Amino acid sequence: MPPDHDTSHRLANPLRIPLLRLDGGDVKQKRAEVLRIFHETFSLYERLFEHLAKPAAWYEKAITLRHPLIFYFGHTATFYVNKFQVAGLITERVNPALEAIFAVGVDEMSWDDLDTHDVAWPTESEVRAYRARVRALVDEQIRTLPLALPITMESPWWAIFMGIEHENIHLETSSVLIRQLPLARVRPVAEFAPFSSPGQAPANALLPVAGGEVTAGKDRGSPLYGWDNEYGRHHVVLHDFAASRHLVSNEEFLAFVEAGGYDEPRWWSPEGWRWRQFANVRHPPFWVEEGGAWRLRLLAEECPMPWNGPVEVNCHEAQAFCAFKSAQTGRTLRLPSEDEWRRLRDLSGVADSDQWGRVPANIGLAYGASPCAVDTFRHGDFYDVIGNVWQWTVTPIYPYEGFAVHPYYDDFSVPTFDQQHNLMKGGSFISLGNETQVEARYAFRRHFFQHAGFRYVESSNLLPEVPPYETDTAVSQYLEFHYGAEYFGVANFPAAVARLAVAAMQGRPMRRALDLGCAVGRTSFELARVFHAVTGVDFSARFIQVATDLRVRGRHAYTLAVEGEIVSHETVDLRDLGLSGHAGAVEFFQADACNLKPHFKGYDLVIAANLIDRLYRPRRFLEDIGARIEKGGLLVLTSPYTWLVEHTAREEWLGGFKKNGETRTTLDALRDILEGEFHLLADSPFDLPFVIRETARKFQHSMAQVTMWERR
Repeated sequence: MPPDHDTSHRLANPLRIPLLRLDGGDVKQKRAEVLRIFHETFSLYERLFEHLAKPAAWYEKAITLRHPLIFYFGHTATFYVNKFQVAGLITERVNPALEAIFAVGVDEMSWDDLDTHDVAWPTESEVRAYRARVRALVDEQIRTLPLALPITMESPWWAIFMGIEHENIHLETSSVLIRQLPLARVRPVAEFAPFSSPGQAPANALLPVAGGEVTAGKDRGSPLYGWDNEYGRHHVVLHDFAASRHLVSNEEFLAFVEAGGYDEPRWWSPEGWRWRQFANVRHPPFWVEEGGAWRLRLLAEECPMPWNGPVEVNCHEAQAFCAFKSAQTGRTLRLPSEDEWRRLRDLSGVADSDQWGRVPANIGLAYGASPCAVDTFRHGDFYDVIGNVWQWTVTPIYPYEGFAVHPYYDDFSVPTFDQQHNLMKGGSFISLGNETQVEARYAFRRHFFQHAGFRYVESSNLLPEVPPYETDTAVSQYLEFHYGAEYFGVANFPAAVARLAVAAMQGRPMRRALDLGCAVGRTSFELARVFHAVTGVDFSARFIQVATDLRVRGRHAYTLAVEGEIVSHETVDLRDLGLSGHAGAVEFFQADACNLKPHFKGYDLVIAANLIDRLYRPRRFLEDIGARIEKGGLLVLTSPYTWLVEHTAREEWLGGFKKNGETRTTLDALRDILEGEFHLLADSPFDLPFVIRETARKFQHSMAQVTMWERR
């Protein structure tokens, strides 16, 4: 196939599902539009799973780093329920048992971080019935929820848009898992037929790119939905650089494979080589060698290798190829930065996706469910600036100036600001919705496989400095609270709670402990001094990410507010606290304390420090916790009893109000709820002070009441 066979002028399909905007002039019309796109998105996701040909395919892990597909089938529905609760749209869950199973578990911390807990997965029919109930719930909300246009971040409608876009993300990631299942487990589905035009790959070449200004970031008035990392301000001026005209094709990458590139450490970064040794791979993930010939695995079939298609690899493989290609050509090549990709996008002449009629790229299932030849869609001087496959960049994701988390999903982006998640740009053949937008920013761990390839650049542009310090205010405050200095003579609270609990445990078995609301982990690490195994659980993925980083690396750096924009740079080191030798006994999990998975049980000690007045169902938590504690074991509760409606609906408060004219305290409620299954130890309750530092001259000085309960 000749290198300039540009056929894009003959391709005029629309997106499979149109892009949903936040604005409009007619409320009735907008409501109908949202309703239609919700159902189309929800149904398309369900039809993707029709690829699973045998019951075993639902429960077989495509790769060890992911859940079986039954999890992802239920997960996107549970997401709606969780976000509707946070947004105040509902007060009761649809199915608490299933929602405990399907809540979290998407992004592992490392390529060898496996969740070994056995899960009693529900049947396919049970999950389908659950999804039908959630579909009806969302349908009802869209039909009845008051609507004002434009829809803003503060509107509860944001939770609906969030659910739709979240399903788009999992349409893509689940399709990758289906592609990784054994071929015997899957079957073709007509509407996901491939789009392929196999032939000879075009010769690739570096073409000049004029430097210039790059300005990125959405403002809050944008008519297009965005995830939190897209908002803010970013501006940079780039020098001239050169970029490859095409994405790297299967044929171009073959030279790396045939030269033994997977066996040469010199081409790989240290992290990449560790992954290569662990994974023991010698070719791209979707290549299949058969009888001395290469074939390509698509969603539900294998085909002769389309050498003119884009190679699909992870970031480590892409970077190794760039090092290999540099040596072969005598030029210094690397992956583009996010800014350099954006410069190509700005010069491409392609409008943002809300302006498309015919789709100008292999994106949004407009033409099929596979990559196509790398010289099919021309965008200015280059091909596939958007679409076909995602494009890895050298840039770890970071927050723009003015970044703020969205309260409905406060751990969407922040856990990825760790220098371990690189940005991918441009979208793939199956990308829909927000994924097709110019401002979209999606980042994955460098070992992660997606429908992703790359192009290379030769550039003198400096790469952006990604801050190595934890700058999230809440996380930084808790790091200081857990591991920093003591203030006003008040002892470190998380360590003090652990000491009190251990003292109360004397004479009892100290095998397993559960630290609920563990935040960044100090109490968990302290308990590991004496317990054989400690489980730390928190609802915030941001906190769990930091706690896990401390467990694995032993260190974590963060910034601490001093005054205004002035910060100090601090570092936690478990060795300095005598905790490094015990970290291996601790595991951390993100979970909802009010809806824990069944395997969190059999503990000799459960601590819930300063947690109950932050739960949305504190009574349910207390009624259920006994089943997770061994007889004779202890439950240790601490709380300042700061009941606030933003955390706990007024009718769910345990205390802090008048009942029948009498004062009702939280301690009264604890006695009523717990005394049938526990008895209160004689030396409690008592008060324990704590101090949280906000700035050099602003502190929260509070008093928590401690109660210790023995399971009968």
